[in-house]
Amino acid sequence: MPFPNSSDLSPASFILASIPGLEAAHFWVAIPLCSVYIMAVAGNCAVLFIVKTEPSLHVPMYFFLCMLAAIDLALSTSTVPRVLAFYWFNTREISFSACLIQMFFIHTLSAIESTILLAMAVDRYVAICHPLRHAAILTNATTVKIGLAAMARGVLFFLPLPLLLLPLPFCRSRELSHSFCLHQDVMNLACANTTPSVVYGLTAILLVMGLDALLICLSYLLILKSVLRLASWRERLKVFSTCIAHICVVLAFYVPLIGLSVVHRFGKDLVPLVHIIMGNMYILVPAVLNPIIYGVRTKQIQRRILNLIHISNNRTAQ
Repeated sequence: MPFPNSSDLSPASFILASIPGLEAAHFWVAIPLCSVYIMAVAGNCAVLFIVKTEPSLHVPMYFFLCMLAAIDLALSTSTVPRVLAFYWFNTREISFSACLIQMFFIHTLSAIESTILLAMAVDRYVAICHPLRHAAILTNATTVKIGLAAMARGVLFFLPLPLLLLPLPFCRSRELSHSFCLHQDVMNLACANTTPSVVYGLTAILLVMGLDALLICLSYLLILKSVLRLASWRERLKVFSTCIAHICVVLAFYVPLIGLSVVHRFGKDLVPLVHIIMGNMYILVPAVLNPIIYGVRTKQIQRRILNLIHISNNRTAQ
């Protein structure tokens, strides 16, 4: 049996997936994608600015929201500009090292976001079930420590993913099924035993995203149990309504993540367009929806945005 040559063992680059049947229209397809990316950047920057300048929002829940905004900015910026360059300038190739770096950032930032969502669920649990101890338990210093722990957890769990792919030979097609690099996508192109990479990747996902999702559900079961003890339905709805924004943000993160995982696991026979759409949703849906959800549900953010619009209109009129 012939051995793969040296270029096969260490590929210089991978080929990003194009939209089948729409290759000639990539320029126009990129315009709505760019618009959505601009919305995500503007929305998350607005959240960071408003929380920074609004003293009433200097509480753990909104500090965690700022962390989410920063993560979404980093995650979308690590992928979308490269996708736009591909669509507009036909630069389909991405170097092997750049692909591994992008993969590391995507998975690590997703893990950090999952941990922050869990911290926000714990914040809601303490605020509702132990309101008198909330200020003592979740101080600003504790919030910073949780953010640093989330970063360390993401890096420690997902740094091995690209390292496990480094020694693998790649002698199959170099074309990915997404417009950016994901671990399972790159791993499937290897022509060697990928069992260690498969096992570690699955273990990392279960111990981070899986465990976080389980603990978030547990937090809300305890919250629901506490809420149902209240005397009237009006009080129950008033208390539980403080959790609606966080529940929506959790769904915006986990639904695309689960959908993408299902497509990777069971969708090998699906048309390539499904993989591309699910990949883009995984990157952009949380980044776009999170600022909108908290903007709609938070009166202080609404007032601040209206004030900024009013000031901008006055300056334009002058």
